[in-house]
Amino acid sequence: MSIILPTAVLRQIVSPELVRLSYFCAMIPVILKKRIGLRIENGHPWIFGNEIAETEETVKPGDIVTVFNGDKKFIGKGFINPKSQIAIRLLTRNESEVIDDRFIRQRIEAAWNYRKKLGYTENCRLVFGEADGLPALVIDKFGEHFVVQTLALGIDIWKPVIVSSLKEIFTTDKIYERNDVPVRELEGMVQQKGFLSSPFDTRIIIRENGLQFEADLENGQKTGYFLDQQDNRRAIRHIVKDAEVLGAFCYTGSFEVHAGHFGARSVLGLDISENAVALATSNAKLNGLEGKVRFEALNAFDVLKKWSRDTKKFDVVMLDPPAFTKNRENIGKAISGYKEINLRGMKLLRSGGFLVTSSCTNLISPQVFLDTIRSAAKDAGKKLRQVVFQAQSPDHPIVWGLENTHYLKFLIAEVTD
Repeated sequence: MSIILPTAVLRQIVSPELVRLSYFCAMIPVILKKRIGLRIENGHPWIFGNEIAETEETVKPGDIVTVFNGDKKFIGKGFINPKSQIAIRLLTRNESEVIDDRFIRQRIEAAWNYRKKLGYTENCRLVFGEADGLPALVIDKFGEHFVVQTLALGIDIWKPVIVSSLKEIFTTDKIYERNDVPVRELEGMVQQKGFLSSPFDTRIIIRENGLQFEADLENGQKTGYFLDQQDNRRAIRHIVKDAEVLGAFCYTGSFEVHAGHFGARSVLGLDISENAVALATSNAKLNGLEGKVRFEALNAFDVLKKWSRDTKKFDVVMLDPPAFTKNRENIGKAISGYKEINLRGMKLLRSGGFLVTSSCTNLISPQVFLDTIRSAAKDAGKKLRQVVFQAQSPDHPIVWGLENTHYLKFLIAEVTD
């Protein structure tokens, strides 16, 4: 059996053609158990360790494997990591397709062509993991700047190819790595961040819906800016006009700045992070809205609870909290948390006002989210009329059958007594 080395290492001793040949020849067979259901055969790219019946003892984390079902029928090819709960992530269902440098580049090019067709060219999620056939890979494009996350060992091995592909396709030399995420440790990797190109100023200005925002690619949350809400932020343009608006969990103030731009009478944004509030304040000033849009460093949970008991009222309340759980064991607590903040938010609204609320918790389905809002409205003694219910922007594509790709829920509802 051939031993698979990272591409960067192989390049130092053999030609690129032999690198690709080495990967092709080293396809290690993996046989799945017979009674694992149809989930994998029907298209899901994840194979868990307890679903594997046979593989070679010498298989190593990051190796490319060829997967067969219990009847020895070909299923697909992907990378394996026996140390991970998700043991195999499939890359292709095409038996003749070779997993090599060209394969990775073509997948990135295909993802870019898809975004261009949809009109997401300046700022977008260029690669959205499994939804683009590159499991555990996230690439965000901010103009000429790119932020990369390789969240599984099997894709991390291909990082040199990913970087070279970005440089060639986009003629850019501004690539930053944001692998400072705990999930990498589940794959046996360390957390790290830094330049994958020549150094550059990681505090950049991006444009969205005609507005400007400062994004901190090095120290901001996730990859520095939440692109998945860019269409949803535009959806508030009519309901905020001449309104008194409250935004909780504002982070960099993107929703609040949009509200001010769309004609709100006044906007107050709350976030527990003083750094986030400072950046949000800077963004308001950047757009000439500092007199209308202001921010305070306060615990939104405490404020919502306190103000909902007082006589304080708003015309629009916007709630955009971080994910409440990444663990199935805590789903109940997460649902309780969403119900609590939405109940308090509704109580802060004048009758006929609008609730703008989101959930990015992947483990809470759209239906569970809506049921939670409905339950909160019942307990608050409020009636809801749906205005908008949608997901993340299409540059974060939802693939049917891959539930984890449909993670964002966004609702605008009229709230009346």
